[in-house]
Amino acid sequence: MNNQQLPAKFDIEVVEGSDIQGRFGLPRTELGPLQVIRVFDPGTDRTWGYVVIDNLVRGPSLGGIRLAPDITVDEVFVLARAMTLKNAAAMLPLGGGKSGIVGDPVYYMKNPLEKEQLITLFAEALWPVRDYIAGPDMGTDEGDMQFIYDTYTRLQGAPNHGRGGIGRPPENGGLPLDEWGLTAHGLFAAARTSEEYEPGFHIEDSTVIVQGYGNVGSHIGRKLHDAGAKIVGASDINMGLYNPDGLDVDELAEVRKGPRGLANYTGPAATRFVGEYLDDLMTMECDILVPAARPDVITGRNADRIRARLILQGANNPIDRTTEHYLERSKGIACLSDFIVNSGGVIACAVELKMDTDEEYREEVLREDGVGKAYLEKLTYETVSSNVREIYGRLAMAKGDDIIWRDAATDLAIERLSAAGFESSAQDI
Repeated sequence: MNNQQLPAKFDIEVVEGSDIQGRFGLPRTELGPLQVIRVFDPGTDRTWGYVVIDNLVRGPSLGGIRLAPDITVDEVFVLARAMTLKNAAAMLPLGGGKSGIVGDPVYYMKNPLEKEQLITLFAEALWPVRDYIAGPDMGTDEGDMQFIYDTYTRLQGAPNHGRGGIGRPPENGGLPLDEWGLTAHGLFAAARTSEEYEPGFHIEDSTVIVQGYGNVGSHIGRKLHDAGAKIVGASDINMGLYNPDGLDVDELAEVRKGPRGLANYTGPAATRFVGEYLDDLMTMECDILVPAARPDVITGRNADRIRARLILQGANNPIDRTTEHYLERSKGIACLSDFIVNSGGVIACAVELKMDTDEEYREEVLREDGVGKAYLEKLTYETVSSNVREIYGRLAMAKGDDIIWRDAATDLAIERLSAAGFESSAQDI
C-alpha cells in the first residue's frame, strides 16, 4: 500500500434496523447492534473499515479504533458488544461501540505521514456519527487520537467538543493510557482480588505467561513481576519466548519497542516459538496466563493443552464461552472475563472525556499528583476489584448451578444497563 492508494475522501454507508442482519449477517439481540457503518472509497467502492454502534442505553458509545490488515465487520461487532458490557459493568455513562480500519500497522509505523492521512480521512468520514466516540486500540495510539481530536476541533470550530480522540498526549490535555498501563492496572487488581477466592492461588512465587507483550501485556508483566511473580513466557508477532527460570523483564520492555520486537531478546530462553507455532507458548505450564492480543486465541483447538491456574483476559474476546466452560468445569482453570478485568483503559477514557468539557472535574482529577495518575489508578483498582468480588459472590450463591465466571459477569453487566442501574452508578464520571 502506498500513498497514492489513499483516496481523497472516505464515505460512509449506514445500515440500520433489520437490514443489519440481512446485509451483514450479524446476530441481532435485545442489546443490539443498533447501527453498522461501512467506511469506503467512493471512487472504487473499496471497504476501508467499519463502525458498529451496539448499544446506547447508558450514553453515547465509546470504543477504540483497531487497525489490522484482516479486520472484519464480525470482529468489530464482537468488540463493540464487549464494550457494551464493559462500560455497563464499570458503571460508566457510556454505551458500546467499536471501529476498525483495514490496514497494516507495521507499514504505517514506518510511514507516519500516511498514517496521519488515513486516520484523518477516517475521522472526517465519521464526523456525522455523533453517537460514537473513538479511543485507541490495537494498532492506534495517542498520536492518532490527537489527529482525530484536531480534526473534530477543525470541523466543530472549537476544541473541548467531547466528540472523540480520547487518549491523547498529556501535554495536549489527554491522559497517557498506555504509558501508565491503566488497562494492566485493572488486570492486576483482578489478580490481587482473586487471591481472596481461588484456593492456593498467590501472585507471589507464581509463574506467568503473557501472550501479546505490547502496551497491555508488558505492563501487566511488570506489575506481576514486581509483586513477586516470575515471567516465564512472553510473545509478540515476531517471537515467543519461554524460560522456566524466568525472563528478563527489563530487556523485554526494551526490545519490544524495536522493529523486530521480542526476536531481539538476547537473554536465555529454553524454547523459542515462531511463525505458525507462536501461540503454542500458551500451552506451556504456568500459574497465570494473560492473553493480551487478538480475539479467539484459545479455542477448542488448543483448550485441552492449556496448563494454567488462572487466565487474566487482557485482550478483548480471547476465549468464547463454550471454551471457557470447558476450561473451568473440566480443567479447573479460572477464566476472568475480559470486559470485567481489562476495563482500566476505558475508565480512563471516560475520565478524559469528561475532563475535556468540565474544568472543575479536571481539577479534581489532577488534585492529588498534578497529572491524574493517582486518581485513575485508585478508580480503576476500586472498580475492578469491586466487580471481581461481586462476581465471586454470585458464583458462591449459585453453587450447584452450571454457572461459569462469564455468566455471572454478563448478568452483572446487563443488570447495569437498566435505568435503575444507571441511576445507582458509584462512579462520578
